[in-house]
Formats: sequence, structure tokens, C-alpha cells
Amino acid sequence: MIQVVEVNDVDQLAGYRLVWNSLLIQTTTATLFHSLDWVETYFRHFGRDQRPRVLFVYRGNEPLGILPLTVIREKTRIGRVRVLTYPLNDWGSFYGPIGPNPTATLIAGLAHVSGTDRNWEVLDLRWTDTEGRDRGRTEGAMRAAGFRTYRGIWKQVARIDTSGTWANYLSERDARFRNNLRDHIRRGERSGMTYIRYRPRGSAYNDADPRWDLYDACVNLARPSWQGNSTSRTALCCESMRDYFRKTHDLASRTGTLDLNLMLLRGRPVAFAYNYHWRGHITGIRFGFDSEQFLCDIGTHLRAAIIRDSFARQDHTIDLGQSYMDSKRQWLTHVASSYRYTHYRRFAAKAQFLWAKRLAKESVEPTL
Repeated sequence: MIQVVEVNDVDQLAGYRLVWNSLLIQTTTATLFHSLDWVETYFRHFGRDQRPRVLFVYRGNEPLGILPLTVIREKTRIGRVRVLTYPLNDWGSFYGPIGPNPTATLIAGLAHVSGTDRNWEVLDLRWTDTEGRDRGRTEGAMRAAGFRTYRGIWKQVARIDTSGTWANYLSERDARFRNNLRDHIRRGERSGMTYIRYRPRGSAYNDADPRWDLYDACVNLARPSWQGNSTSRTALCCESMRDYFRKTHDLASRTGTLDLNLMLLRGRPVAFAYNYHWRGHITGIRFGFDSEQFLCDIGTHLRAAIIRDSFARQDHTIDLGQSYMDSKRQWLTHVASSYRYTHYRRFAAKAQFLWAKRLAKESVEPTL
């Protein structure tokens, strides 16, 4: 018999740590953002106006999976709308259930959502990897739960496949870009550029030093870069994000998922790429450099160093993220689409208004 246990109190999640961790290691699509530690950090930092709805799915006494959800009050032109979605908020590109049985977890979890208190106006499962691992299971589970569902693309994601070799990767780049890249690398090396990549293995290996000196170097570089003037308030140097980034940095150090990259010019930091990694998949978080250095294109030099080193380490994917696509186009090997599956509550006025607005703006069709 399938049973769903819903947890709405972040403090109660700690009691499910063993279950969560046992399911996490069986999740082929996992990232740092699927870990209990990060989910707890997320809710404690961003959850003031949210209501967690974390669903644990069991068959008898056996845990099948976890469906982490949250109700967010999102600002729209017609006022705040309550949206039931994943607790990700675009920190990563893809999300979904935790555990080896994602289809059963989605079906049971969404059936539970359908039959319980509808404290939301819009159900919007964003960051779905429809063309990859999901393969329609989210759409099918929403349909099975009786939700009239609309599918659309949420974001376009720039990715680099690093499962081959650096030489092959270079041979597939545009000839002009390839020649310029080699020239940038040569000039940088002659100028005294050196590259540091810091990846502690984590507490389990007695290797969890957060290296706050390297972290602070990234923050100091972020201030004079584009991040210092960013209006998104999610930059590494943003004061309101300081606590979140530092807690997550410590967490990534302890779990062996930190991927911190620095480029030095004669020993002085001049560029950084701050990332997280999980089983060979790298999620780019923030990138910046000292724009006053004209000896070579520092950003290009650093990105090339990261990619080349990832081939050597046998990583398999670098996720460059969802924005600034023009600057990433020459580097990427493919573009992945992150999908959204949306249901608008029938008798919720704001939801129906948003549904009508979306139909007018996008070419979306219901799947039920």
C-alpha cells in the first residue's frame, strides 16, 4: 500500500535525514540542491513567505522517494499569487523527485496534492528535464492526478559535454575562435597566469577545509565585476545574500561538492568561477574577473582552463546556466531546454487570469 507523509515544518525534516540520504545516493539526476542540508538552508534563508510541502512516499515501510515542494507567494501584476513548485528558485537548471522511483513518487505525490488542502492557486513544476531523464513522467503524473496541464519551456540552458577529450572538443570549435583561444592562453601563460581549482573531498575523507581565503578572493573579485552592479540581488558580493552563500559554501566543503576556480596573475587573483559539482556534473553559480587587466582576455583564459581540467578529471557535464547565452555560445556543445508543467486552479480568479494571459502570449496547449 502506498502512503504519503507530508512535512510542513523545516525543523522536522532533520528526523528524516537517514531516509533522505539513502534515497539521495540512488538519485541519478541529483545535485547539491537535492540534498537535505541545502533544502534546509534554502527554507531558512528564503522561506519566510513560503510554506514547505515536502512529501515522503512509502510502499509499506519501504521509502520510495521524496517530492520536495513549497508554496511561494510570487509577485505578479495582479498581486501576489500562491504557486506550488519545487524549492529551487533557479539556483540550478533541473529538478525533480529524489530516489530511484521517480515515476511512482510523482504519481503518488501529485495524487496527494490533488486530494489535500489546496493552499495554492497555481501548480507549476518548473525545471523539468523533459528531453533527458524525465521523458514525460511529470506530464503523465499530473494527468493521472486530474490536473489540466500546460507545457512550456521555462529556460534555455548552455551545456558543455566533457566526456570526450580536450583535443576533440577544440577541433569542434569554430576555427577563428580556436585560434584566438590558443593565443589568449599563450599570452596569459607568458604574463604569469596560474590556475587554481579547489575541490575538497568532504568530511568523509577528512578533507573539508572551506578555504575562506579563496572564497573571500571570489567575493572581492565579484564587487568590481558585473555582479557588483547586478539588480538581481543574488550576486556573490550582495550583502543580503552573504549568509546564504557562506552557509552553502561551508556545506559544499563538508559534502565534497565545492568547485572553486581562481585565475592568478603573478600570484594575485584576477578571475573566478564559483561552482558546485556532483558525480561529474558541474553547476556554474557565479563568474567574474578584474576588467582592468588588459594583458589578455582573463575570462576566456579561465573558462578554457576549467574546461580543459574537467576533461582531465573525467567530469561529464558543465552547466553554464540560463542567462548571458551570447557569451557562452562559442563554448557550449548543446543547449538543453528546462520545461515547466502548469495547472491553473479552476475557481481561483488570479490563476485563471494568468492562464488566459499565458495563452495569449505563448503557444501552449493543454495535455489533458
